[in-house]
Amino acid sequence: MIWDQWSDETKSLFYHNYGDLPYLLDVKVDEQLFRAITQYWNPTYSCFTFGGVDLVPTIEEYTALLHCPRVRVDKIYLRAAYVPSFWKKLMSITGMSEQWIISKIKQKGECKCIPWRNLRDLILAHPDMSKRVDVFALSIYGLMLFPRALGYVDEAVTDFFDRLSKGATPVPAILAETFRSLNTCRRFGEGIHFWRVDKISYRVFTDNYSPLKEIAATPRKDDMSEENWMALLQNLQEKDIEWRAPWFVPNEILFRYGSFDWVPLLGIWGPVGYAPLLVLRQYRSRQFIPVTHGLTQCEFSFKGDNYKKRIKEISTAWNQTRRMKKLTVGSMTTPEYSGWFSNRINDNIPRPSLKDVRPMEKYLQVALSELEIIKQDFEKRNRELEKRIEQLE
Repeated sequence: MIWDQWSDETKSLFYHNYGDLPYLLDVKVDEQLFRAITQYWNPTYSCFTFGGVDLVPTIEEYTALLHCPRVRVDKIYLRAAYVPSFWKKLMSITGMSEQWIISKIKQKGECKCIPWRNLRDLILAHPDMSKRVDVFALSIYGLMLFPRALGYVDEAVTDFFDRLSKGATPVPAILAETFRSLNTCRRFGEGIHFWRVDKISYRVFTDNYSPLKEIAATPRKDDMSEENWMALLQNLQEKDIEWRAPWFVPNEILFRYGSFDWVPLLGIWGPVGYAPLLVLRQYRSRQFIPVTHGLTQCEFSFKGDNYKKRIKEISTAWNQTRRMKKLTVGSMTTPEYSGWFSNRINDNIPRPSLKDVRPMEKYLQVALSELEIIKQDFEKRNRELEKRIEQLE
């Protein structure tokens, strides 16, 4: 593996420039889990709806996971009205000649792209260490985070990647294409981006702590069938949820931009709506009825005559950030929210079923003693974490 062959100096340069991306290479994908989980994606609300709860990956969680030190959190990727030629972008990123670049570019359907094998050869042989790092980062983005044609890096990824060097955060674009892919998966039975979280330890304040590294290294049960995952997720209740990711210490909640009542996300192939107010419990805040009007109309592709006007409206909104302090009081939901959730009309997702319901532990086949250990460890570390936060305040 290329990463394992690199020196500590080269790896340090990568971490400094691009954060914890390499740990994605070690995350094992549970295919059965993702076949099951995508059936609970709710395109109307841009969230997962499991039984009686909504869950969604958030900008703050993705930011904490990727840990990109050089980005500005409010400087987003915006597709320019005029994008330089693909080969010019590749020349700038790779440092290779125009002749070499043009000879490697391929056409895949409507899209231009460059094969991974050519980028791999550059990573192995390029004399400039910084260029090796850049090309490897481009490859991770193009093959893992924004894949389009198997084994190729798409032209759109190079424009996005070029903006990263100017301090733009990759998170909104990654989240946007995650949602758009899940929407596509629900509509047509195919998709490319997925999200998972697991219980991990709580070393948030440890020097050089990386939640993504720990997730990749955490052993997990991977022999459950799709049917068992479906049964588990279908009857998920509030008491079954660890609402806040253990490594995530929220302070403020990004909840809207400009005149939008939610957050419009710009991906590299199109935008999509995102409503963090749907999942306030993930921030340990009280859940109330969120405003979601117009959420589904936000999704479109960068095609046609009118999309540039709509992009300008979204980019203008991103200059008007709205954040709120997290607030935890009493019950985790308002009475009005419970009624709204029960009566709302969702997309065609599996409904909760009380037939043959078994405890979650039965599906996961986790011994009670292990659960007690996890619970005790969580309570202990949570107390320590709260004390540390009080000291910092």
